[in-house]
Amino acid sequence: MVGSCQSCDSCANTLENYCSKWIPTYGAMYHDGTTTYGGYSDIMVADEHFVVRIPDNLPMDGAAPLLCAGITTYSPLRYFGLDKPGMHVGVVGLGGLGHVAVKFAKAMGVKVTVISTSPNKKEEALEHLGADSFLVSHDQDQIQAAMGTMDGIIDTVSANHPLLPFIGLLKSQGKLIMVGAPDKPAELPVFPLLMGRKLVAGSCNGSMKETQEMIDFAAKHNITADIEVIPIDYLNTAMERLAKADVRYRFVIDIGNTLKSS
Repeated sequence: MVGSCQSCDSCANTLENYCSKWIPTYGAMYHDGTTTYGGYSDIMVADEHFVVRIPDNLPMDGAAPLLCAGITTYSPLRYFGLDKPGMHVGVVGLGGLGHVAVKFAKAMGVKVTVISTSPNKKEEALEHLGADSFLVSHDQDQIQAAMGTMDGIIDTVSANHPLLPFIGLLKSQGKLIMVGAPDKPAELPVFPLLMGRKLVAGSCNGSMKETQEMIDFAAKHNITADIEVIPIDYLNTAMERLAKADVRYRFVIDIGNTLKSS
């Protein structure tokens, strides 16, 4: 984000991301009436309150997606207390959000289980990202064996999907945190929540304070997003690939070296 009202309760409590007048980095109208262009800009002037310092040891290209996917997953892990060593946290979906959720949770000392519809992502989850275990969400035997074992789940999936199986994976007082945004209302069964005092909640990116904390944590633990750097003239092709989920896991545009030349 690049702005907020700075006068509401959310802003007063360093929760600018929940301000009703927050200004996204891209595709929004700034205070002066100009449009924000975010990562498509070659230069930007910003209020210092909304500037994040990137530590010297963190590469800019690998750090860039952390300002979106990184804070979106880091914030709920911290806020909902799913950051304690020895806890067991599930991550639903292994994409742009999910892969950094795994990295942050592991750096916090948490046991991580990746939950995916794609069995072919098992090796990636375990060998490359360091997850402790892997569940195929439509394999009833695997899901049944893991029932009641997780302290919390970060659900990163934006496609429509049932929540009941994930609620069943939670221990009593477990938390299912939604950070993906399906386009249709979810069906939420209440009885399983009552019987285990379980919680279903949502979380949207993070405050500026949290974002700086997240970046500093990433630098300390050498966490970056897995990226593919592209020139600006590859953008349309990248969008086509993105629609097919053909990226692992974030495109980063090399604005500095390619925008003016094109």
